[in-house]
Amino acid sequence: MSVSAKAVMGLVLALGSASAVMALDLQFSTPGAPDDLRAALRQNSVTVTAADNPETTTQELLAAALADYSRLLATLYDAGYYGGRISLRLNGREAATIALLDAPETLSSVEISVEPGPVFTFGKAELAPLAKHTKLPEGFRPGAVAQVSVIQEAVSAGIEGWRQTGHAKAAVGTQALSADHRKSLLDAAITIAPGERLRFGQMEMTGYERMNPRRLAKIAGFPTGEWFDPDDLDEVRQRLRRTGIFNAVSLVESDTVSPENTLDATLTVAEAPLRRLGFGAELASFDGLDLSAYWLHRNLFGGGARLRVDGAIEGIGGSNGGMDYSLGARIDRPATLGADTSAFVEAEIYRAHEADYISTGARLGFGLEHIFNPRLTGSAALSYGWQDVEDEGGDTTRYSSLALPVGLIWDNRDSVLDATSGYFGELTATPFVGFNNTGTGAQIKGDFRAYRAFGDTKRLTLAGRLQFGKVFGSDLAETPRDYLFFSGGGGTVRGQPYQSLGVDVLDGGTLRTGGTEFLAFSTELRTRITPTIGLVAFYDAGHVSDPGVASDFEDWHAGAGLGLRYLTGIGPIRLDIAQPVSGDTGEGTQIYIGIGQAF
Repeated sequence: MSVSAKAVMGLVLALGSASAVMALDLQFSTPGAPDDLRAALRQNSVTVTAADNPETTTQELLAAALADYSRLLATLYDAGYYGGRISLRLNGREAATIALLDAPETLSSVEISVEPGPVFTFGKAELAPLAKHTKLPEGFRPGAVAQVSVIQEAVSAGIEGWRQTGHAKAAVGTQALSADHRKSLLDAAITIAPGERLRFGQMEMTGYERMNPRRLAKIAGFPTGEWFDPDDLDEVRQRLRRTGIFNAVSLVESDTVSPENTLDATLTVAEAPLRRLGFGAELASFDGLDLSAYWLHRNLFGGGARLRVDGAIEGIGGSNGGMDYSLGARIDRPATLGADTSAFVEAEIYRAHEADYISTGARLGFGLEHIFNPRLTGSAALSYGWQDVEDEGGDTTRYSSLALPVGLIWDNRDSVLDATSGYFGELTATPFVGFNNTGTGAQIKGDFRAYRAFGDTKRLTLAGRLQFGKVFGSDLAETPRDYLFFSGGGGTVRGQPYQSLGVDVLDGGTLRTGGTEFLAFSTELRTRITPTIGLVAFYDAGHVSDPGVASDFEDWHAGAGLGLRYLTGIGPIRLDIAQPVSGDTGEGTQIYIGIGQAF
């Protein structure tokens, strides 16, 4: 047997014969250390973790102790302590003096002692040269605690500042760190080597299978020939991710610079499954059960176009009208007029049984959607729609119009389904031209939401929502019902029946319809009781009117209640119980069940 084989066999035998640690006496002392440093040292010690596990062997505990010297030293450095002393003793012996293959057969005691010594401050804190607008961390200055993490943050900020100005290969040039233990000072003098300013070169693409490479390059929008900017690389990654075509997207800069002072990059993608099927459900005690489903094809014809077909049945078992049916399809084609502009075509047919009328209609449209930045999206479309409305009196009216909806969406929420901070705003203006008995005018509507969390753990969140809408130019009787406004139900005022508030102005006030003016607000106070359970208190109010009808406080209704949230990985499961507070549009308790917060 060779010597190397014997060594391996010895290691195997040593590991195999190591005894489990039983009834271990662990002592952890940090004389002179403040409480926060003591907590950090104990948390970062793998020896403490190993000692707390009764299955740990003596061999494993020795390995943990040997690793702890560097871990505890790094913890001291990160807190600004450069003169500390560390001792880890196993059965009274310093762990550093015990060979890894010579672990004691039994262990009865582990003593960890860390004397941090004095805290060091920066005597000199210099980093140069710096690119314009580079912002260094506040703690990197003479007199501040000399934490290693602050030095690292300063260096990262210095390098990133040069990269933001096109110097892609900026790196640390020289560094000099010296500690004066008599004065407890640390001098840091670091230089940055910016390198040449570079332009983007070519992008190599790998990993695609069904995707057309020409379309892949167009969707990515790699800025060949432009000055290097790391934010442009993030935009390329984001464009590809938001198509939904790929499970993974990686864009890596080349290690070398071309002779033309350009920097190439390699794009690697992994395509997601082509098709996806999804379902949704929401239940309200008065409105009934709503069921929805969709079928999605992520990469139609290999060019990145996405086909989605949606179907819904709403109001199953509801007390307000009959069931509603809808079926729609939409095709989105990314990078149509540029990397950030997509085109879409959509169509929908529907039949709605409301409390006071039955509506059957269809809509066909196409348009463009442009992403200005990760938070702001705009859209414009041209659509034609018609609907036949049969009212309670048995009369049927056909509405048909050509519309030009234009909208903006601003969204900087931290989560779509369970936001605790940020804002959401959607504003849509829809001019329309009516045919035959349909009026001509415009509709404007908005939906604005704000979220604010309180406390370090963000267990308490205050959420608010404002909705409004108005129709201009078209008389109430000539306005398509789709453009009119109702209030009541889970999307507006909980505690009031769905679409229970409208206006009674048709046929001398005997028929009810939606109004041309709408205003609603909601507020919620959300708190987390446990990591998975949350409670909500809410109040909603809504108003619907028409200029031809006198508007006063009686045109408002309101509801309030309590909610329970079960927090899951896909968003909270919502249960809301609400009662009417004011108005005469409904009475009794309303119950709502769904996925995601109410707004």
